[in-house]
Amino acid sequence: MGSMVPLSVLDLSPILQGSDASQSLKNTLDLARHAERLGYRRFWLAEHHNMPGIASAATSVVIGHVAAGTSTIRVGSGGVMLPNHAPLVIAEQFGTLEALFPGRIDLGLGRAPGTDQVTARALRRTLAGDVDRFPQDVVELMHYFEPVKPGQMVMAMPGAGLKVPVWILGSSLFGGQLAAALGLPYAFASHFAPAQMEEAVALYRHQFQPSEQLQKPHVMLALNVVAAETDAEARRLFTSLQQSFLNLRTGRPTPLPPPVDDIAERFTAAGLSPDMQGALATAVVGDPQTVRAGLDAFVRKHRPDELIVTAQIFDHAARIRSFEIAAEARDALMAA
Repeated sequence: MGSMVPLSVLDLSPILQGSDASQSLKNTLDLARHAERLGYRRFWLAEHHNMPGIASAATSVVIGHVAAGTSTIRVGSGGVMLPNHAPLVIAEQFGTLEALFPGRIDLGLGRAPGTDQVTARALRRTLAGDVDRFPQDVVELMHYFEPVKPGQMVMAMPGAGLKVPVWILGSSLFGGQLAAALGLPYAFASHFAPAQMEEAVALYRHQFQPSEQLQKPHVMLALNVVAAETDAEARRLFTSLQQSFLNLRTGRPTPLPPPVDDIAERFTAAGLSPDMQGALATAVVGDPQTVRAGLDAFVRKHRPDELIVTAQIFDHAARIRSFEIAAEARDALMAA
């Protein structure tokens, strides 16, 4: 066996310039079906709000759509931003999903709002202490998945007694410490915030306490992988994501833009570096050989138990091909 680990997919259901959310959600299901055929382990969707380029705001609804249109791949959230919701509501939603698609649902939880403060207030009506309550809210949510106890006043139905795997997502040290304390699997957002990845993963593995769900630490790292037949074409496809980051950083988020040939000049004009101060530093971009080498190097260096790869690519056929190339690289590395 080679160095490679299982691959999963993180999909933001990108809304393309000139297109709409309806087409994005069709593309998401099509990508999920390809991912299932290609042997990806999970297909996760992320909760973002007030974002013109992301169609997965109602994350549990999209998970149901994807799970209904596939048959074996695990489908879940990467993640649900728990401060936006009452834990009981999420327990009911994911209990319902688990009842509909037994043994195929994952619940990844994050503590960021997945949006700006004004939109967070519109979602929640109040911001008082919500983020600070994240650990207690996670514990409350997990409690709803346990069998109902005598005298229990509030139950999640569906939800009670269902084994929905809970993951903690993070982009800082906090999530790693919480996942370790609760004995939960940990997914790190290294696709956009790799700065604290090594420290957070080391902390998680060192402090991990076994639980009923998990006996030993389990780390999944996120990675942008943009693959094409040539390095030059992959780098050009990658400019859609670079433009999205640039637009977000300069306060004007947009639908996913088509590739451009002058990306460096655009960053220079905005006074920013093309890797966004390291935000995109871990990305693997290139032809099949480059992607195989990049995945191998990343796995050997960071030793994750799984990788979850994402690709914000404007052309849907090119996006499908990118995930095919990544799967081919995984197979070659596993056989090596």
